[in-house]
Amino acid sequence: MQNKKLNIAFFGSSLVSAYWNGAATYYRGIVRALHDRGHQVTFYEPDAYQRQENRDIPDAEYAKVVVYPATEEAVYQMLEDAASADVVVKASGVGVFDELLEAEVLKLQSQNCLVIFWDVDAPATLDRVENDPADPFRAHVPQYDLILTYGGGDPVINAYAKLGAKKCVPIYNALDTATHYPVEPEERFACDLAFLGNRLPDREARVEQFFLDVAAKLPEQQFIIGGSGWGDKPMSANVNYIGHVYTKEHNAFNCTPKAVLNISRESMARYGFSPATRVFEAAGAGACIITDYWEGIDFFFEPETEILVAKDGAEVAEQLQNLTPERAKAIGEAAYQKVLAQHTYGHRADELEQLLLTTPRTTTAAPSSADALVS
Repeated sequence: MQNKKLNIAFFGSSLVSAYWNGAATYYRGIVRALHDRGHQVTFYEPDAYQRQENRDIPDAEYAKVVVYPATEEAVYQMLEDAASADVVVKASGVGVFDELLEAEVLKLQSQNCLVIFWDVDAPATLDRVENDPADPFRAHVPQYDLILTYGGGDPVINAYAKLGAKKCVPIYNALDTATHYPVEPEERFACDLAFLGNRLPDREARVEQFFLDVAAKLPEQQFIIGGSGWGDKPMSANVNYIGHVYTKEHNAFNCTPKAVLNISRESMARYGFSPATRVFEAAGAGACIITDYWEGIDFFFEPETEILVAKDGAEVAEQLQNLTPERAKAIGEAAYQKVLAQHTYGHRADELEQLLLTTPRTTTAAPSSADALVS
């Protein structure tokens, strides 16, 4: 079993587009690393939210990408297609017929097929289920062979255990060395502090506190904000809003400013142990990172040496005012060496592969979706 090469069916939001899809680079890194180990991945994604019109990449050479219409009929067709896989993954936040997929993938379980729920936003999922005892996902949790999460550490593991999960394991995001690395600076990204992130309800207040208020208090310094949704947000004159930043531009975006800012969504910060993918991307480009505080930072990076930490906007301003170009460069280099040594998707895939090959399969599943469709 240890040498078995797996056929993996993956239902997710999108592999080819990062448009309103923060999990894209996480998926790409994991799937590429699995491919490098000889496993075959088919990634099923719905044609929704204008993602296909805003692709970052063509169909990936490391996966078979199947784009399906956002209809119930198409979902069942994709489930039928996936029925022969060794592993079936239903990721959270597909965005189209999530409840249907969460129930139906379980019908594919057998002694030959491992069925996994992969939660790329565990804080949101767990908060939702906790606030709604009637949430249908609650009943499905104990049925999955394995729950994987984007992050969260013990708080998320324990929360899923309370819901009856057989096993919950965080597969932390990481650096994809094939796509994120140091490049030459680009003048259009030159500034003292840059932030990249879409405008989301549980992030916006923290962006105001950790970034926009800081910019307003430091008019002599220059700031850049990238991401979707900020166009009508009031900002001081020293903030340049540049809109959506495509993945191919992330390296220059991270390499050019004196420092880049990581701001966790409120729920991610509350659960801790949930570094954003962009933390590893920025470190992989040799950026000096200033991050808001969250429990577990030192599990990934050494504060003050490999990353700077701020508990509020005042501390961001203090870190920025005291940061010389020389120190910024040294911190960025230290972070770069750390991610290469411990936090690449190759490291994550080593752990994931062992889980996929050794987790017991359920042998008493209901009839498969494929059987139901042809009966």
